[in-house]
Amino acid sequence: MKRFTTLSLSACCGLLAVFANAQAPSTDAASRTASGGPDLSGTWDNGSGIEFVRPRRDGDSICVSGCGPAAGAPPPQAAGSAPPRQRPSRPQYRPELAAKVADLSARQVDEDPVLRCFAPGVPRIGPPDKIVQSESEVVFLYDDVSGNFFRIVPTDGRAHRTDVEASYLGDAVGRWEGDTLVVETVNFNAETWLTDDGAFHTEDLRVVERLRRNGDTLEWTATAYDPAVLAQPWEVQPRMAHLTDQELVEAPPCIERDLDHMVDDSHHPNPR
Repeated sequence: MKRFTTLSLSACCGLLAVFANAQAPSTDAASRTASGGPDLSGTWDNGSGIEFVRPRRDGDSICVSGCGPAAGAPPPQAAGSAPPRQRPSRPQYRPELAAKVADLSARQVDEDPVLRCFAPGVPRIGPPDKIVQSESEVVFLYDDVSGNFFRIVPTDGRAHRTDVEASYLGDAVGRWEGDTLVVETVNFNAETWLTDDGAFHTEDLRVVERLRRNGDTLEWTATAYDPAVLAQPWEVQPRMAHLTDQELVEAPPCIERDLDHMVDDSHHPNPR
């Protein structure tokens, strides 16, 4: 599990090295709760998708992977290593907003909220790193590039709250459809992105996630709805997480140290 999350772009290399080798006991079928329902509890190795903060040397400078003349050229794959993760599809915007998205993407190092230690938002944060489940609620815990985050998802039929302000991770409620947990989240602020490349949204964003356990594998999908800016609902590329015995640890404070030394707008190829 990640041991540090201090957001210095030149200090985030290899955050998930331990996680990648984590192993957990195998089970033949999804665990069940005492009442017979699916049990999603556990710590899940989901890959986290934070490769974009891994630095590399470019002459006398340190830059984020994908910057410089070789931008977009994937690194050589070592023999026997896993293939690189497939690039996710991108949200499709209304034509009149395409220029805004392109501008934000080009100026990511100036504009990306995550690079200033804010929460990634949903669905950008991806599947949870740990799930704690009871009969009336499910708690999602995250260890992301900008720190630890949590979401509390009631599953007892209650409605969305009306007594809280809009937030980075929104207000979630869940329901079971067979063995699939369906989580609907609303009441977002407009301070996060859907992806790493300028995919902004409005406060009317609604995200529906679906989580299903199959043995030691957790299947996660998400769809973002924001008709004021999106040409159509955006279905995020499905993600798979695997049960691990590596426990979460507290992340140190996220302290940005590099942006004042930025030379240009070169940045990563947006892996998530």
